[in-house]
Amino acid sequence: MNTYEQLLAKETKLSVIGLGYVGLPIALEFAKTISVIGFDIREDRVEMMKNKIDPSEELPSSAFEGCDITFTARPEDLKDATFHIVAVPTPIDNHQLPDLKPLLAATRTVGSVLKKGDYVVYESTVYPGCTEEDCIPILEEMSGLKFIKDFKVGFSPERINPGDKDHTITTIKKIVSGCDDESLDIVAKVYEIVVKAGVHKASCIKVAESAKIIENTQRDVNIALMNELSIIFNRMGINTFEVLEAAGTKWNFLKFYPGLVGGHCIGVDPYYLTYKAKEYRYHAQVINSGRFVNDSMGFYIAKQTVKKIIATGKNVLNSKALVMGVTFKENVSDIRNSRVADVVSELKTYGVLVDVVDPFACDKDVKHEYGFEMSEKTSGLYDAIIVAVSHDEYLKLDEEFFKKLAAEKCILVDVKGMYRGKIKELTYWSL
Repeated sequence: MNTYEQLLAKETKLSVIGLGYVGLPIALEFAKTISVIGFDIREDRVEMMKNKIDPSEELPSSAFEGCDITFTARPEDLKDATFHIVAVPTPIDNHQLPDLKPLLAATRTVGSVLKKGDYVVYESTVYPGCTEEDCIPILEEMSGLKFIKDFKVGFSPERINPGDKDHTITTIKKIVSGCDDESLDIVAKVYEIVVKAGVHKASCIKVAESAKIIENTQRDVNIALMNELSIIFNRMGINTFEVLEAAGTKWNFLKFYPGLVGGHCIGVDPYYLTYKAKEYRYHAQVINSGRFVNDSMGFYIAKQTVKKIIATGKNVLNSKALVMGVTFKENVSDIRNSRVADVVSELKTYGVLVDVVDPFACDKDVKHEYGFEMSEKTSGLYDAIIVAVSHDEYLKLDEEFFKKLAAEKCILVDVKGMYRGKIKELTYWSL
């Protein structure tokens, strides 16, 4: 019996290393059919999952029902598995360079338990070549085994979209790759256990790595174009969303919109590609330009807000602003790499007093990550109200709601253009 057949017969186990937004859904989905070991280095998170609680607040307790899974923070427990999936974060550091520490630490953990015949598949987003150049040497060093001869490696990039209940691991076609024909076949069959949409077999690991990295780079560049257009149209006194609505009537117009680009994917992945490009003595001009535009938008929104407060004749020092929404996208609790924090910090540099509210975000996490506290409720009247995230409950708000919070000559800043055409009395501005 090969590894795939052993997994189906529950004669061996599959492990998932890293049980965050990506790893936990994968682990639970596999656990509906085969035996799974879910590993995370944080014991507090492991205890929550043992009690059917998703620390990321994405999955209900019912998602744990009927799953053959053991949660652990003990690396030695991974010895019972022969197919390992690594799904840890791959962030960037303060210098916008790839931070591979979590990935390499996870690789050392797997390497310490690796046996002859084992498979290791990486799902973490990396630059082309990272799996073979950075990870496999560690697996060999830690295990004393030889790549391909003793163990096989594959790469199958994650495509999890936090908060999206329609596009899940089972419904999104999965890219798979292996280090040889045999491993490609086994990796594909294993993922076909859970991925009903099927798999796409990439010709090699580097192709699979590259495919993932350009998915988000393409979106980043297109959104950067929309953001740049919004800056231009703002100077012309033209509403960008109205322009896009008109242009979108053509069948082949790509429907991207301006906004704050944060999170752990679109705002991060392009830096992995530009980093690797430098090794080949190429400066990625378009990608870097797009990153600059998108990383600047939070500061731009804050400065435009300050200008509009001043234009009303008010003293911006000690004026009050309310920022609604701090997560990186709508209807999730995830605050990683949220560019709303740039809006808040820039407003404060002008002496603006800022209240921040969000129905999804955790105040403790926001304080730890960005250094400011959220408000339990709104206080007093505001000179500016910035709706930064399009949470569903914000979509339902009307002008009367904002008027109750508004001081005289209040500015309503609608980052996502949700209230376009609905605001008649307040001063309104959107990207």
